[in-house]
Amino acid sequence: MGVQVVGIGSSTPANVVRNEDLAELGYDADWIVQRTGILERRHAEPGVATSDLAVEAAQRCIAEADVDPRDIDLLLVGTYTPDMPLPSTACLVQNRLGLVAPAMDLHAACAGFIFAMITGMQYVATGCSRLALIIGADTNSRVVNPADRHTFPLFGDAAGAVLLTPGSANQGLLSYAIGSDGSGADLLCRPMGGSLHPFSQAEPGDTGNFLHMDGRPIFKWAIRLLRETISDVLRSVNMTLDDVDLVIFHQANMRIINASVQDLGIDARKVFNNLERYGNTSGASIPLALDEAYRAGRIHRGSHILFSGFGAGLSWGTVLLRW
Repeated sequence: MGVQVVGIGSSTPANVVRNEDLAELGYDADWIVQRTGILERRHAEPGVATSDLAVEAAQRCIAEADVDPRDIDLLLVGTYTPDMPLPSTACLVQNRLGLVAPAMDLHAACAGFIFAMITGMQYVATGCSRLALIIGADTNSRVVNPADRHTFPLFGDAAGAVLLTPGSANQGLLSYAIGSDGSGADLLCRPMGGSLHPFSQAEPGDTGNFLHMDGRPIFKWAIRLLRETISDVLRSVNMTLDDVDLVIFHQANMRIINASVQDLGIDARKVFNNLERYGNTSGASIPLALDEAYRAGRIHRGSHILFSGFGAGLSWGTVLLRW
């Protein structure tokens, strides 16, 4: 507690890839909608990297907060698609924004922004940071296989950012739950590019450089995880879903979202979705939705916001925030 969000911003590429565009490449546009709820997604143009989207989202966030970038003293970037393995994307963003601050990436895939935000809030709450910039950004189009008809249509590119400062005693995280389970690592992974299987060892036709996902067990795990963590988070502060003003799930798949809404008995009017326009933007998913919900007038001081991110690792984070 004692931490507030003072700025928010997001960025998406201009290049819109509709289901009809994918149908011209042999994809089934109706299947995509029925199985995912996605109508279109954004793909970064060649030469546009994760840091480019992150910088644009950060600039909009800084402008909205009307703060001096030189006052930012911490930068955390949640991403699994860095510009390059070394240095961190956060350092590239820090340089372009002209910040004088430590900068580091946090890799928790689709839960990356949640992990980064909780970490940043700890810095602010303990007095170790006065103005922390938290970014979630991914260019998924670079790591999904165009030949994988079940995975390629799901993902899009985007970035979102928030600025955190000390707030009043009743602002901040009322409750949160984060966790990881490495036993599910093979369910959602990109096997190549690390020390175990470097790119230099790739054989012709090797697809290890692309994201691999076993959708069915991920689907079942996500629904169970949302039910358990949301119930735990609310119970820990003696609140119910009736006390929550806005719910934002990681925008992975409308079937997961709808099943969770029904499973938990959530009033669908409280749930904000933009999956149909952007697809699964991984680490950018929640801050992108948060930004759009804020600009749509869905968030006010004192609002209780519940959001949950989940993905590769397996990793997850569920947060109950008082704005």
